[in-house]
Amino acid sequence: MFLSLFGAVESGAIYAIMALGVYLTFRVLDFPDLTVDGSFVTGAAVAAISIMNGLPPILGTILGALAGFIAGCITGILHTKGKINALLSGILMMIALYSINLRIMGQPTLSLLNDSTLKTQLVSVWEKTGIDGVLNNLLSALGLERFPATWGIVIFMILVIIAIKIIVDFFLKTEVGLALRATGDNQRMIRSFSANTDTLIIVGVGISNGLVAFSGALIAQHGGFADVGMGIGLIVIGLASVIIGEALFGTKTIARATLAVILGAIVYRIVVTFALRVEFLDTGDMKLITSLLVIVALVAPKILQAQREKQRRLKKRAALPMEDIKNA
Repeated sequence: MFLSLFGAVESGAIYAIMALGVYLTFRVLDFPDLTVDGSFVTGAAVAAISIMNGLPPILGTILGALAGFIAGCITGILHTKGKINALLSGILMMIALYSINLRIMGQPTLSLLNDSTLKTQLVSVWEKTGIDGVLNNLLSALGLERFPATWGIVIFMILVIIAIKIIVDFFLKTEVGLALRATGDNQRMIRSFSANTDTLIIVGVGISNGLVAFSGALIAQHGGFADVGMGIGLIVIGLASVIIGEALFGTKTIARATLAVILGAIVYRIVVTFALRVEFLDTGDMKLITSLLVIVALVAPKILQAQREKQRRLKKRAALPMEDIKNA
């Protein structure tokens, strides 16, 4: 039970970076970008092939994020300069990236089990600190089996997510960030202020896919492999994280919205993990579970709002004099 919960938080923390990228396009830019299904794999593929060729894991991860940024920029260019529909631009780039990713990898799957990755390095450093012994004794006192050896990864990912969240929050409050948000709200209005909306869209979609690719690079190192099909359906997972986070934690401010997206990704992984523990469900039902979660997250707030509105009307009606009610 504890290990399952821990694993869900661990993977959710990494996918939270991808969810932030999806948030930038779908919520900030109002751009339905499907490139993420391909750019996620691009980040994983570039990081994996870089590590296998002797580059330091951190450098391979950065190169993976840069490759995702370039892919996102191309999607933006197709839409703004090529005048292609936003949804179609993402689909075209996603399809192109499938072949590009195969070219990068040279084969459908690459294994990193025999290479030094960020995960192995972090686990090694964590073990040398000796904190595991103290934590294992604490868990024994609580009746739990042992402390996961990858606890250092969770701490590292929390620090990385906090840093990325601070940077994203700061960026969205700068002049360029405000222009980016205004572009998502009303392109015609922001264009009247002499802002170059084409450049803003290209940069925004590029940053989004850079974050997605960064997450893909980390997932590849976390799982020990990169696969050409690991990004299929990822956009649904990203949207589920965004929608669940917004429904549970609200979006009154930018800082709160980005925090909601991060927590939404973690909640999503926890729910899926425990759902798969049900006897009649298996890993093949993961897409179905994701779809149901999104449906619930979309429908539930509207039902609750309708009920609150109904109660408000009843209270207002009860407060009226009897004569006014009869006349109504």
